[in-house]
Amino acid sequence: MKWLIKLLTVTSLLSPLSALALFEECQDLFPNRQIPSSKQVGRALCFDSFAVFYSPIDKKPIYTVENLNGERLTAPHPRRTNQFYEEARLAFNERALLSDYRGSGYDRGHNAPAGDMSNERAMAQSFSLANMMPQARQNNQGIWAKNVEEPTRQYAKRIPGNLYVFTGSVGKLGSIGSGKVTIPAHLFKLVFEPSNNTAWAYWVENTNEAIMSSPITYQDLKEKTGIDFHLPADVGYLHGRRPNLDTK
Repeated sequence: MKWLIKLLTVTSLLSPLSALALFEECQDLFPNRQIPSSKQVGRALCFDSFAVFYSPIDKKPIYTVENLNGERLTAPHPRRTNQFYEEARLAFNERALLSDYRGSGYDRGHNAPAGDMSNERAMAQSFSLANMMPQARQNNQGIWAKNVEEPTRQYAKRIPGNLYVFTGSVGKLGSIGSGKVTIPAHLFKLVFEPSNNTAWAYWVENTNEAIMSSPITYQDLKEKTGIDFHLPADVGYLHGRRPNLDTK
């Protein structure tokens, strides 16, 4: 898939046609090729295995999207590279810089996780700083990795068909570096299973002391983020029951 950036200043909710134009090279990553609507200023970045709607103001993703399935996740995975890089497709004054994170006390937290990448090119792309948010270190390496990312992968391996996953962050606790990269207050991961038309979202404070709570509904996430992910109007939450996300 060709790498692509589409630059667009968003001052109002995108129409379906203009939204499609944003991610024309990677629309298949989105459920039913429907691009979310947001009032935030954003830059659209297509990668091989994920897409990023990036904030040039906050210098972190507004959201990322992936399309996961068991075949992809059970295939042999490349070695993690840890080669973080600045995203050259963004204007210099819109990029997060490696120096912004250096000595900040915050991890470069993946939105689309490196652990989801199934080939060397996708692995390398996942280390773009356009895919990173300043994340509390123990949160990133603990509750987020173990109780959000890994259960999502395990769930995708157990179901037939595809699982669509949106990841992002909202709010502001401050900023890091000379580039003023926004430290988000809350992190989210929205999981949509089209085979049974259900969705749920993880909602986690961006602190080292964050505790895990039950997933919230898609409707709750829309209210908290102000983003319409354009899932089906009748999408359910497993009839009000928490989904079985155990990794055993």
